[in-house]
Amino acid sequence: MTQQNGQNEQHEQNQQHEQNDHHASATADALPAWLRRTEGEQRWGVTAALLVAIVIQWMLPERLTIHPHWLLPVLEAALIVALVAVNPHPRIAKQSRAVRVLGLLLAAAVSLANGWSAVLLGRDLIDGSHGFTPVQLLMTGAGVWLTNIIAYSLWYWEWDRGGPLARAAGTHKYPDLLFPQMQQQGIAPPDWEPEYADYLYVAFTNATAFSPTDTMPLSRWAKLLMASQSIISLLALALIIARAVNVLQ
Repeated sequence: MTQQNGQNEQHEQNQQHEQNDHHASATADALPAWLRRTEGEQRWGVTAALLVAIVIQWMLPERLTIHPHWLLPVLEAALIVALVAVNPHPRIAKQSRAVRVLGLLLAAAVSLANGWSAVLLGRDLIDGSHGFTPVQLLMTGAGVWLTNIIAYSLWYWEWDRGGPLARAAGTHKYPDLLFPQMQQQGIAPPDWEPEYADYLYVAFTNATAFSPTDTMPLSRWAKLLMASQSIISLLALALIIARAVNVLQ
């Protein structure tokens, strides 16, 4: 009799565990994808943007780059290769400190190279020490401006809710950047979560409108980062347009 009671109690405990597991699974499935653990986003989007930035930096006039001219583009390409070697999976989901550090170094390298070029271009535009044809001026300025958008998109992507690895793990509850799909149900699929293209769009709209559009910064670092991008973009466009008008006249 005692043995039978023990078996009944064990059976009831097993049923309770199964019910708890089922409830936990149902609760997790009810959460939007951006709040729960997911497979992680594919790497092709950010890799394509980085390759565009490297090509633009390589094509800039040598006097506007850190010497030697090839140093930072080669370093950036090497960091991309290292990231793929550390996490060869097509999706960015492997929890690794090395992946996080390499990603931040890559974003810093792109920002450093483009910041240097922007400062030297601004100097040349102000003092007119180097002659520019209108086409050269617009092409060079557009390249620096576009690379600046890519650089800031990398920082948004790397820092929002701890970066792509933390977002895939679902470890951060509160977003730093609030996308429209997070605010209202029914306007996106249940498995929607922000990927690199969304952060690239945020950087582009902030560089053209000089303010947030549909995605709101919530954390202080996000607000400061967007403010700095707006200031840099405004100054760059003002200098390029002013110089272009002067050259055309």
